[in-house]
This record gives sequence, C-alpha cells and structure tokens, in this order.
Amino acid sequence: MRREELRVTLEEIGARVHPTTIAEDAKARVAATLDHTAGRAFVAVNRAVTGVRAQIVSAEGAPRLDRLVPAALLTVGVVGLLVLSTRRRRR
Repeated sequence: MRREELRVTLEEIGARVHPTTIAEDAKARVAATLDHTAGRAFVAVNRAVTGVRAQIVSAEGAPRLDRLVPAALLTVGVVGLLVLSTRRRRR
C-alpha cells in the first residue's frame, strides 16, 4: 500500500517536471495572457470607434456635416503639406 502510494506520487512528480509538460504549461499561460490582452484591446478599440462614430453620425444615422466638413478640410490640408514637403526634399 505504501509503496503503491509512493510510486503514484513519484509518477506525478515525474510528469510535472517533464520538459514537455513544463513547455505546454508555459504555452498555455502565454496563450491565456494574449487572449486576455487581445480582449481588453478589442474592448478599448470598440469604445474608441463608438465614441468617434457618435461624434460624426447623428442618432438617426445621418452624417453630421458640421463636424465632417472641418475634419475633411483639415485632412486635405495635412496631406497637401506632406506632399509639398516631399516634393521640396526631392529637389
């Protein structure tokens, strides 16, 4: 009886310290951490997108031109400045 318990205990210890078991446990911990981090990132991005969407689309789903037009003009201006600075550097 004692020997059988000792044998089972030693087999369990052997399985726990086996390199394959240690590697698989490490992989599982990394995967769990990545899943948790990816989930948190998804929630953060989703909140940000919802916030931006609320700023540019009305509750009825129509675009809010009072906010879109200035943003579009700013974007065109920035892109124009980037293009001009790139052309000047090449000369």
